[in-house]
Amino acid sequence: MSVRELVVLGTASQVPTRHRNHNGYLLRWDGEGLLFDPGEGTQRQMLRAGVAAHDLNRICVTHFHGDHSLGLAGVIQRINLDRVPHEVTAHYPKSGQRFFDRLRYATAYRETVALTEAPVAEDGVIARTAGYTLQARKLSHPVESYGYLLTEPDGRRMLPDRLAAHGIKGPDVGRIQREGSLNGVSLDDISEVRRGQRFAFVMDTRLCDGVHTLADGADMLVIESTFLDEDEQLAVEHGHLTAAQAARVARDAGVRHLVLTHFSQRYSDPGGTSRTESGGEFERQARAAGYEGELTVAHDLLRVPVPKRR
Repeated sequence: MSVRELVVLGTASQVPTRHRNHNGYLLRWDGEGLLFDPGEGTQRQMLRAGVAAHDLNRICVTHFHGDHSLGLAGVIQRINLDRVPHEVTAHYPKSGQRFFDRLRYATAYRETVALTEAPVAEDGVIARTAGYTLQARKLSHPVESYGYLLTEPDGRRMLPDRLAAHGIKGPDVGRIQREGSLNGVSLDDISEVRRGQRFAFVMDTRLCDGVHTLADGADMLVIESTFLDEDEQLAVEHGHLTAAQAARVARDAGVRHLVLTHFSQRYSDPGGTSRTESGGEFERQARAAGYEGELTVAHDLLRVPVPKRR
């Protein structure tokens, strides 16, 4: 059975805290796994979350600040230690090639896996598979940063009432799907477009065109909300977003499920609960900004299902 879910491995910005690991996010997309921004400690968080190196097909790094990339060394070495049998592709800003090289070869180990390097140098499509297209968009941060958008191809939804009206049933349903028409009846006559799902991942950035482009129409938007409204000036100065800014982006983009994450250490730790003490305030400010869809204030080791198709 196909699974589409986000596994949150870490939610801390800049430094880990007692209750938040550095960033790390695994998107399970049917039979593939895309690991986003593996910060320090990601390999251990994967173990705690029941995620194996064999689950990884792609690693997507938004930028080379430590809280988003220091875990690369351990993850890459684990991929090789476990002899992952399939290709693993790494996407990251091309301008940070020297950092990727240092992390990939931080210590001595035996390379057993063909890790494919696919650096990102400009906006556009960076991968196509049968199940999705992966795009990158440049963001606004003190170092070069890219967000990622995974888009499922559109499909067709068969409409039983129209099938019945045209007398199409049994094997003929499959035939018209394959051939596009049957006895003068077109596929458009008995079906409608089923929009493919969209998953957007936006980390360290100020508001910019790239943020809005990535978020547009997303079924799930995972987005940094480092600060609360009262610290908006800090957000601007350091190239980050507030919870309200992220929520307004989601509201205007028609996002179905908003996931806020990447919290500054200035806000309270969870104290052993399932969400941060400040989590209620992040949610309150996001709602006050007008976002009415499904909303999650992320915490470590949380699993969030991707919304079902429309």
